[in-house]
Amino acid sequence: MKLKLPPGPFGAYLFDCDGTIADSMPLHYVAWRKALAPWNCEYAEELHYAWGGRPTPEIISALNARDGLAIPVEATAQLKEKYYYELLHQLEPVPEVLEIIRAEYGRTPFAVVTGSNRESVLKSLEAVGLAGVFPVIISSEEYERPKPAPDAYLVAAARLGVAPADCLVFEDTEIGIQAAAAAGMQSVRVPSPLERLRQSQAPAV
Repeated sequence: MKLKLPPGPFGAYLFDCDGTIADSMPLHYVAWRKALAPWNCEYAEELHYAWGGRPTPEIISALNARDGLAIPVEATAQLKEKYYYELLHQLEPVPEVLEIIRAEYGRTPFAVVTGSNRESVLKSLEAVGLAGVFPVIISSEEYERPKPAPDAYLVAAARLGVAPADCLVFEDTEIGIQAAAAAGMQSVRVPSPLERLRQSQAPAV
């Protein structure tokens, strides 16, 4: 399945990382389940994808509020990242996005724009063989308001020296799409693993 891009040209391509470049959301879900297990906290897979793009501490706080729990936020966030790193050897790129990266590398300026911390992003890019492909990486340490606020994408555009209206964003989450729109950018939505699985299993018409 190819991604359908809006008519260009565009001055830059801005990519989210988890679930967009790296097919990491299933591995993150495994890590979440393991980190939350001692607390008997239910975290459905559908909710995992619905909350995609939210910072890890924010998710833990939301689960605490939902279930009346007292899960330690910082310690559990660190534990969840540790479990994710243990699974990195299984990580693969999202094929449809990798095709675009290969086609446009060296022709269109790239940036990664993510809600994850820089260490996590660098490890993921290295695991999928794309370390060094993105000269600009905007991680959670480099802006104040997370997606769906436009801050991260505006920082990336400024860093590349490209007007926001000339940037095309690739995102797998609704809050990422909202962030792109708030920044005045067009976007392409990357289907989640669940959506890709359903599409592959759908009967041919």
